[in-house]
Amino acid sequence: MTAETSQTLDRGVRVLKLLADSERGLTVTELAARLAVNRTVVYRLLATLEQHGLVRRDIGGRARVGLGVLRLAHRVHPLLREAALPALRSLAEDLGATAHLTLVDGNEALAVAVVEPSWTDFHVAYRTGLRHPLSESAAGRAILEARGFPGQRRPEDGFVITRAEEQSGASGAAAALVGLSGIEGSVGVVMLNGLVPERVGPRVVEAATEVADALR
Repeated sequence: MTAETSQTLDRGVRVLKLLADSERGLTVTELAARLAVNRTVVYRLLATLEQHGLVRRDIGGRARVGLGVLRLAHRVHPLLREAALPALRSLAEDLGATAHLTLVDGNEALAVAVVEPSWTDFHVAYRTGLRHPLSESAAGRAILEARGFPGQRRPEDGFVITRAEEQSGASGAAAALVGLSGIEGSVGVVMLNGLVPERVGPRVVEAATEVADALR
């Protein structure tokens, strides 16, 4: 801790991070042990976070992340879109395909930014806000595969390709965002043609790297 930082705020943020990483939630005793503070400090932190809806406690007394965190996350999406748009525009124009940024939302993939190419006669319509299970598209599968290689791309090629398996019947390619703390997502394209050109995969990886760098 430096002289310019707040110890209380730091502890509150650490509480939220600990709860976000715990599927079952944590008790006051468990939080106190992990923060290396006494239980009274944890009680005060939880009470404050509860007032803002950021934490909730179940009947058994275990603390979990509250719905207020989701409201904050919703406000983050416009910032993510703004940061990702330059790379997505370049990707869409370069490949003549619809480019998108997809983030994990629970067990689903959520498209938070979409850019269509300006020069093609036909392209796939892919809407912001589109949701689907993670296993049902290149965007979601790239995220699932990245979970097996935290902080890096899978060693084979770093991207996932689906041929005529997208919901629209189009082909797709996607690469996961890597090296980001607290963000799971991917950058990808969807195309009308059934065969994905070989250069699409590496180009999507390049765009995913650009977006990840913009979000750091």
